[in-house]
Amino acid sequence: MLRSKLSAFIIHAAGWLVFLGFPLLFMNRTQDSIGSTYFIISSPYYWLFCLTYIFLFYLNAWYLVPRFVFNKSYLAYGVIILLLSGCVYYLQPFDNLLRHNLRESANPSIGVVGPQIADTIAGFKAEDLPFGPLPHQDLRMQDPSLKTENGVVIIHQSGNIDMVGLFIFIVILGLSIAVSTVQKWQLTERRMIKAEAEKATAELSFLKAQINPHFLFNTLNNIYALSVTGNEHTSDSIMKLSNIMRYVTDEVEEDFVSLQHEWDCINDYIDLQRLRLGKKTKLHFELSGAIGYQRIAPLILMTFIENVFKYGISKHQATQINIKLTVEPNKLTFFCQNDIVNSVTKPTRTGIGIKNTRQRLSHIYPGKHRLDINNDNKLFTVNLEIDC
Repeated sequence: MLRSKLSAFIIHAAGWLVFLGFPLLFMNRTQDSIGSTYFIISSPYYWLFCLTYIFLFYLNAWYLVPRFVFNKSYLAYGVIILLLSGCVYYLQPFDNLLRHNLRESANPSIGVVGPQIADTIAGFKAEDLPFGPLPHQDLRMQDPSLKTENGVVIIHQSGNIDMVGLFIFIVILGLSIAVSTVQKWQLTERRMIKAEAEKATAELSFLKAQINPHFLFNTLNNIYALSVTGNEHTSDSIMKLSNIMRYVTDEVEEDFVSLQHEWDCINDYIDLQRLRLGKKTKLHFELSGAIGYQRIAPLILMTFIENVFKYGISKHQATQINIKLTVEPNKLTFFCQNDIVNSVTKPTRTGIGIKNTRQRLSHIYPGKHRLDINNDNKLFTVNLEIDC
């Protein structure tokens, strides 16, 4: 935000410096550059010219356009613009500056010639001077537009229309409308991005809240089955469940967790599932590669692992489960496959499943993951690649 404001300030400052330099650039042709520049800058007409358009620019960009145009009050905005154009017509900023500069060109002794030079010139006769009579002499026969003003700043010249000044007013008006429109568009875009981010965060929080109870209920059912049969591994299973729940409650709220912690949770979960597997089910579980400092979204793989044990185990037919995680420095590859077991009755609870996992992947890893799922040849296969 600070960098954006600094960039906008620099752009505005550079633009106004260019604008302030235009009168100095186009009115220095008829006289000495240094003296003329000093004369123009010290002229009240120069600052009247510059400050008039600077004021009109920010008045229109910061107040009139947001207050009237964006609220569709076009009639009121048009009336105000007509009044402002009337003010420009009265002030005549460009004509006054140009007239003042021409007057100084015809009387170079005013404001530009130093006192010593003026005293030297005063010793000559008027007819000997190449530029005509001195300022203190009678100027009544000269062009009235070249007469001195005796310190009085005359702004409006009756019967004169400052067409250049009105043209600059229109240009400034258009630029200020464009700047205000771009700022509104940028603000709207930032609000949309923020809203989308908040929406994604809310959806992820909701999905996590759904996944955690789903995982807990399945695991408790498994331990309940062990306790009913008096299995000696019941206490060990409770300890593993405790480790899993500690991980779920302490770290799953983070957007990303250590891959090692995620792997420990998966390993404990699979150990719990091993306890209830019969002889008809073969489990192949493998980790390939070295786990280092990689980070991953929590429980992003757990849905697939849960589905493997939920729908790939049968007491009546031989099944096989394959789970493999390949770890590379900047890439994770997850593979799981199980036989599709024919069930007479459909499961009463389908759970969260693959749909929510797809949503999580699209939110957390946009453009950085590839998920392929198929169920050909009575095999359910998942291939997931994540760039981390």
